[in-house]
Amino acid sequence: MSEGNAHVTEETVASSAETFGRLNQHPEPSAPAAWRIGVSADPNTQCRRVDEDAHAFIYDFAGLRGQGYFAVFDGHAGKKAAEYCGLHFHEHLLDNMRKDPSTPIPHLLNATFHSVDTQLSALSAAEGSHSGCTAVTCLLRLEDENGDPVGEGSGVAPHIIGGEKGKLDGKPGEACEAAEAVGIDPTEGKPGSGEGQHPGGSPHDGSVKSKIKNMLSSSGSKISSLGSNSTSSSPTDNSPVSGPAEEVKAAKRTLYTANAGDARAVLCRGGRAIRLSYDHKAGDAKEMQRIEAAGGYIANQRVNGYLAVTRSLGDSQMKQFVVGSPYTTETTLRDDDDFLILACDGLWDVCTDQQAVDAVRDIRDPQQASDKLVEFALSNHSTDNLTVLVVNLRNNAN
Repeated sequence: MSEGNAHVTEETVASSAETFGRLNQHPEPSAPAAWRIGVSADPNTQCRRVDEDAHAFIYDFAGLRGQGYFAVFDGHAGKKAAEYCGLHFHEHLLDNMRKDPSTPIPHLLNATFHSVDTQLSALSAAEGSHSGCTAVTCLLRLEDENGDPVGEGSGVAPHIIGGEKGKLDGKPGEACEAAEAVGIDPTEGKPGSGEGQHPGGSPHDGSVKSKIKNMLSSSGSKISSLGSNSTSSSPTDNSPVSGPAEEVKAAKRTLYTANAGDARAVLCRGGRAIRLSYDHKAGDAKEMQRIEAAGGYIANQRVNGYLAVTRSLGDSQMKQFVVGSPYTTETTLRDDDDFLILACDGLWDVCTDQQAVDAVRDIRDPQQASDKLVEFALSNHSTDNLTVLVVNLRNNAN
């Protein structure tokens, strides 16, 4: 096992409203923001020797004011996989959004999981390490009333598409080719892709200026897709691509999630907990069937008697059975969607979805909310590393 805790980019606070592209940087407290995030982590040293968790968040993702990216990566058998994902997963995602602008976000998230998984396998072969991590990732995207993205293609500001080269080298579609190289369909999240997975891509016509001109400023109220009323190339750093975030108007916000393993995303909608992820565990009947069909077996609720989760990033020695294909969901946010919780199983092992929502529903400050959930997990005898992100989705703008 790798020694030492997983490296996570230190949280900072911007000296202005500009946070675009800055990993784990909060806007200044007085700056208007469409959402706010609180992050709390505890290595739980009484039970764990090292902290193998990592997390990431980015305000104004892809250069558009109000968009967001947030993720939790829970490592096992070492820190390397989670550490890499915390530092670089967003770069793979942004690069895929730039290269394949007409592809639906669930498919891009799927392709990103596979390209990151391929990269981790290459790093594993080079370094002789075989760590893995579960992952839950979210993209909050601004869209018009037709569900088309603000900005070019998949929801990227025009100066990001045309202005500078992305962090990852390679030709368009390389993420999909990387997935195909290991025998995986990059557009398929089987089994159990979210109910809201986009059925397919369609070209987005018209210039950015004409799209933005026709945007609506009101909040969207479409039915949630959940049915409730409703590269093989390696990134080198996490500095911003450059340029300020672009101010745009949108009819609605859509939350896209993708997860592999048992890290969860839970939405509070009108006080009710709605899970946006799927626990890929060895006790799941469908996952058991898939693993046995691939030549593996389940013993003591573990894949081949070793790993408790059936999907992850990394784990190159078990990749025949423990795949990186994510479960994806697509949810149109409503006025009664209060906050989102992302956390590793260190929380969920001792807390139900509804208990977590109830514990922090009356706390408006997301930092206080995330702190409380970590304290709740520790007081209920969690034995794992703990990482909790709480995203306040209420309109915090002026």
